[in-house]
Amino acid sequence: MGREWSVEESVTVAAGPAAAYRAVSEVRRTGEWSPECRAVWARRGSLRAGARFVGFNRRGLFVWFTTCRVTVADPDREFAFRVDSFGIPIAEWGYRFAADGNGGTTVTEYWRDLRTGRSAPFAELLGKVFTGVSPERRAAANRAGMRATLERLRTALVG
Repeated sequence: MGREWSVEESVTVAAGPAAAYRAVSEVRRTGEWSPECRAVWARRGSLRAGARFVGFNRRGLFVWFTTCRVTVADPDREFAFRVDSFGIPIAEWGYRFAADGNGGTTVTEYWRDLRTGRSAPFAELLGKVFTGVSPERRAAANRAGMRATLERLRTALVG
């Protein structure tokens, strides 16, 4: 099988789209559910398109940070951001929210690899050095992380 350039995972949560969107768009809470992101530096509250934040990540012994810019902030529908490292595009992450008709919401988390073009070899090297994950294994690692993230989000939104 060749390299995967995008991944999607979904879960249904026992909360409406507004509550699910609020939780995800308050990026400072990301460390509550992400197995990789440990903390986020950002202004308080939900972020608008164009806003920037910094993610501090850890995977085993590997520790790194990323700079992020919100690309989509459509309340109750979609929240997405682009990740850069040293000014090089790395990935786009996002969440889509759809009411399930029973008072809950289907939350779909997605990831798209942006390490293409002339900067790709350097971006891929940065990824392996800082995260310990090769480009060929990144999609599988992200899929596992997304499943854990969504399960933790589901648990957090039960309340």
